[in-house]
Amino acid sequence: MRGILAVIVVMIVLMGMVECKKEEAKVACYYIFGDSLSDAGNNNQLNTLAKANYPPYGLDFPGGVPTGRFSNGLTFVDRITELLGFKEYIPPYSTAKGKQILKGVNYASGAAGIRSETGQHLGERISMDEQLKNHAVTIAKLLWYAPLTGLLNLKKCLYTVNMGSNDYINNYFNPDHYSSSSLYTPEEYAELLTTQYAVQLKKLYYLGARKVAVFGLGLVGCSLGEIYSFGTNGSLCVDKINYAVQLFNEKLIGVVDDLNSKLSGAQFTFIGSGGSSDTGTAVVNAPCCKVREDFQCVESNTVCEDRNNYIFFDGYHTTELVNILAAETAYSAPNSNAVHPVDIKTLISTNKHFIANPSSTSVSSE
Repeated sequence: MRGILAVIVVMIVLMGMVECKKEEAKVACYYIFGDSLSDAGNNNQLNTLAKANYPPYGLDFPGGVPTGRFSNGLTFVDRITELLGFKEYIPPYSTAKGKQILKGVNYASGAAGIRSETGQHLGERISMDEQLKNHAVTIAKLLWYAPLTGLLNLKKCLYTVNMGSNDYINNYFNPDHYSSSSLYTPEEYAELLTTQYAVQLKKLYYLGARKVAVFGLGLVGCSLGEIYSFGTNGSLCVDKINYAVQLFNEKLIGVVDDLNSKLSGAQFTFIGSGGSSDTGTAVVNAPCCKVREDFQCVESNTVCEDRNNYIFFDGYHTTELVNILAAETAYSAPNSNAVHPVDIKTLISTNKHFIANPSSTSVSSE
């Protein structure tokens, strides 16, 4: 009898251990860099038009309160946070306090870009260079809160970076405020951007990052703001913008390969667009909210009723459902052509170094 009880006790303990393991996050921490697609409120206190801390933004976010997220609900990084097993969303740098930083920080800023001048006509924003400086400050604080484990965990953390959209929307294709389109061809500009981006990503590596998911740009020319601004000349989207963005994505894949081949232990991966989220019935030609001249929502509580059937919440930013689908595709890509070399689920589960060769990118022991 005592033997049976002992076995039962051991089983209960083991089951408890399994349950505890299930509750643990899949990575030690998660650090987020990007623009308005990832911003969780860093722009709220800045002097800028690029902020979303008013209704109807956040209508479907837990609590129904606008937090500074440019959507009706979750952003794609919020859903990734859930998939990673974190109990709380990663806090924005502007409000992160104390030991919160041990689990990660969100540095993303609406209107931010790879180039420092990008988005300046809208007001203050935190460029990629500035976000890296903020991350360095965070690392210094880690020395205080967790002198050993904090720094050691940096190599085990997930980092996501989505930058570049504003370098086209609020720079290259905004000639009223920026001269870049008169100085560079689309090919030259893509080369200029990705060269600067490579330097920034390398800085992130030297700050301890190893597992880095770099997001390519979506079809910027299919956003309502660009379609309304430029027209489509009979096409579904603004073709010249999508062409320019495609050049950037192609060069960015080369940057990822180059970083993996030259940096010891580097695990950079490119996450491309997951493809269309239109089921054939979704509303693609109108935003869910009434928009201002800059295509952000007018402050109001009046929005479309069936938000899950809309692609765009405002003129540029997608609805929560689209964000969730994009995150789930990035995390576990059903189509290997959308990632290079791996999806996020594979990225966080392997400790092997990614090595590029001329024909493909493979994973091998370091």
